[in-house]
Amino acid sequence: MAAGRLEAQDHPPENGFTPLEHPVPRLLPHIDGSVLPSLGGFGKHQKQLVVLTWIPALFIGFSQFSDYFLLAQPHVTCLQPLTNETNWTAGPPPVTVPGGAPAWQLKGNGTGEGLGDSNGMLCACKEWRLELQTGLSQNVVTKWNLVCDSAWKVHIAKFSLLVGSIFGYLVMGVMADWFGRHPVLIISVLFMLGFGVSVAFSVNVTMFSTLRFFEGFCLAGLALSLYVLRIELCLPAWRFSMTMVASFLMVAGQLLMPGVAALCRNWPDRDDWQVLQIVIISPFVLMLPYVWLFPESLRWLLATQHYKRSKVMMLRIARKNEVNLTTEPSGVLTELEQELHKKPQRTCIVKMMSTRNLWKNIVVLCVNSLTGYGIHHCFARSMMDPEAQPIALCHADYYTMAGIAVATCLAVCPAVGLMGRRGGLLTFMIITALASLLQLGLLNLFGKYGLRHDTVLRDTLNRKFSVAFSIIGMFSSHAVSTLSIFFCAEITPTVIRGGGLGLVLASAGFGMLTAPIMELHNQKGYFLHHVIFACCTLLCIICLLLLPEPRGQPLPESMADGETFTRQTLLHPGEQHLLLAKTDGDYSRVHDTPLHLTTTGGATVAAATALAAVPASYALATGGEVIGNHAIANGV
Repeated sequence: MAAGRLEAQDHPPENGFTPLEHPVPRLLPHIDGSVLPSLGGFGKHQKQLVVLTWIPALFIGFSQFSDYFLLAQPHVTCLQPLTNETNWTAGPPPVTVPGGAPAWQLKGNGTGEGLGDSNGMLCACKEWRLELQTGLSQNVVTKWNLVCDSAWKVHIAKFSLLVGSIFGYLVMGVMADWFGRHPVLIISVLFMLGFGVSVAFSVNVTMFSTLRFFEGFCLAGLALSLYVLRIELCLPAWRFSMTMVASFLMVAGQLLMPGVAALCRNWPDRDDWQVLQIVIISPFVLMLPYVWLFPESLRWLLATQHYKRSKVMMLRIARKNEVNLTTEPSGVLTELEQELHKKPQRTCIVKMMSTRNLWKNIVVLCVNSLTGYGIHHCFARSMMDPEAQPIALCHADYYTMAGIAVATCLAVCPAVGLMGRRGGLLTFMIITALASLLQLGLLNLFGKYGLRHDTVLRDTLNRKFSVAFSIIGMFSSHAVSTLSIFFCAEITPTVIRGGGLGLVLASAGFGMLTAPIMELHNQKGYFLHHVIFACCTLLCIICLLLLPEPRGQPLPESMADGETFTRQTLLHPGEQHLLLAKTDGDYSRVHDTPLHLTTTGGATVAAATALAAVPASYALATGGEVIGNHAIANGV
């Protein structure tokens, strides 16, 4: 038996799993521990490249929030109604009516009601006057009169950018793993300029929506490649801070977007929305020199065994960081020269399905990202005041969301510094769940069990509590989404980091897609929508406990590294061994216990009694071998 155990230790069973990677060299796989420190660590070269990844973040923020101005709902006045000569007016309510048409109210004699039936609102009007209250003086909606029966086209235009982004994250993530980060970055910039400028010259809303789809596709590839490059340039101590700077710049783009729109208002030769589209796309021209300025990721080159290109890159980095590799004692360059004969090996995200732990971690983060962005819209809608004026509503909602985003970035930094990635993500998810459940349940208690007679006070308290919980929920859900994306970038191996991050970002896109879907359906099922996402937050709280803590850890490079990057046990391994080996029981009188055999299953009872005589420490030490012998001896 002892020989059998020694043989089992020398040749451990593989449980049906085949090795995911070929044997790797000794130093080259340890990029954070060996390669980058030998090249000067986080030196001048890496800092310059990180700054180059920050600059486009501002422009990406412009593009991601352009829908708020290009597709803003105008104030509508009917000049020639079909029924009579009385003017009908409508302001853009925060919640659209069935069919996407505004609720028309009769002005003049004050006796009119909204026109419509159960199937949708009928806009009995021949000619409209559409006026934008904020930002531009003319946009896509006013250009092609997308009101009443054509209002659904506005929601399709909103879908197009988000759906394009979802497909872009999935496709470009796989391409970044297969062809490299640099080709995806350059291709995304080139096509972003082409499709973005083409949007400004759309001749109808169909062309506009189609081109916006491809713009979103390229925008996703650009954002994903920059995110991955930024992560892979940094050492563990710098990863989070460098990422949060980029997040601040994206929020800055959101804050500056109203000012940019105001500068494009009342342009003499072009429509305002066309000028705005060109203005937010033109800065991407500054990224064209990235073809020469920005190199391929050294981490990806080493992980995929592009050793010849890696050698050129390492010499370039060492020269910029003023490091002499020939006298460097670690021997990284010597080992690299010995591996130059190996061929590159690429990996696809599909191989994730053959792992035991990695796919679970990515799925958990996908659900977290989906829940964070999905429930964010629920809180945003609850915060809106239906009685506010349209112009005030637009300004208040937009700047409130931007302010919450700034507050989130400011709060996430110290929270993650104190509690780590997993602790911070778990804390913000718990806050999101509490805000959601209290908003759904507590507000109903006011009307059911208290303040039944004072309806004014009850409605006031309901409104104030709803706004308070909405702000807290938007704050925490934004933090959940941000940390989920960053968490995925840290625990996904380099060989599939683009694909894994693309899955989480695509899940976030699906969460954001719930907002225009609810608007298209006139907010029908909104309460159920909120309840479903509230239940998802409870599920996420449980699943987050299964994730590892990546703070201070080197990035996993191969699939094997990602598979072994698991959650630490609650007890120290030494303490756990002592706990299992500790035996305080007295087994001296166990042999005196008589055997009570029943008429059926007597052998089983005898075996169980015999097993009880075996000391627990001996059974644990032999790995259960004694138990098997006793069971066989008694006929079990």
